[in-house]
Amino acid sequence: MFARKDFLDLSGKTAVVTGAGSGIGLAVADMLSTYGANVAIVDVNPAGEEARKFREAGRNVSFFRCDVTNEQNVKETVEAIVSEFGRIDILHNNAGVTVRKTIENLSEKEWDFVLDVGLKGLFLMSKYVIPEMRKIGGGSIVNTGSGWGLKGGDQAAAYCAVKGGIVNVTRAMAIDHGKDNIRVNSVNPGDTVTPMMISEGRQTGEIKSDDDIEEFLKSCGAGRPLARIGQPEDIAKCVLFLCSDLAGWVTGAALVVDGGGIA
Repeated sequence: MFARKDFLDLSGKTAVVTGAGSGIGLAVADMLSTYGANVAIVDVNPAGEEARKFREAGRNVSFFRCDVTNEQNVKETVEAIVSEFGRIDILHNNAGVTVRKTIENLSEKEWDFVLDVGLKGLFLMSKYVIPEMRKIGGGSIVNTGSGWGLKGGDQAAAYCAVKGGIVNVTRAMAIDHGKDNIRVNSVNPGDTVTPMMISEGRQTGEIKSDDDIEEFLKSCGAGRPLARIGQPEDIAKCVLFLCSDLAGWVTGAALVVDGGGIA
């Protein structure tokens, strides 16, 4: 018989969340700290105010400014996080950007920008966090993919390249680091209400003014079996699952969280 246990309790663990200044990353920081984790909010943009609000609510959350595409900056940031919290148990590689264009319309600079933040950032953060996880006997890495990492999307060549790469590098990492008791999975959201989602609507011309935002977001969810767009907390709940003891035998998986969009 099972003994009752709080499998979601993250007390004493430290989580690093990149791209956590807003959107999905901020919701994940909120969710993981709700369940007891110390959380390092990592973002290239200032997010100290968000960290302050969490601390005022009694949570152990700090902001670390970091450009995840800069190796020295990443190395120093990981060192600073370990210095403050003593360990790293969880890494959520969430930082990402998008430029909604076809291959022929993308500039080389735009292509490099999208791939550097999404894939190089994942590589560098993982490179410096994995040794810290190994020191404590294991950990959990969750990489933010996308439904468009599992199927194609229009005017999103660079984004699809990144997200497809994330889904498969996750599998490779799971194979390489299972021996270290490090689980590696990807969470793959569908359209979710975030600043990046609104930016995409502006890029594609579906949002011409602020008056169009609500209708655009409704339209993004209308064709899904669950008939709504995702909220950041929908994704955060699934990241919590993958980081928790409930997912203790889950690694190399691509968890789709999209209201049935690619069903």
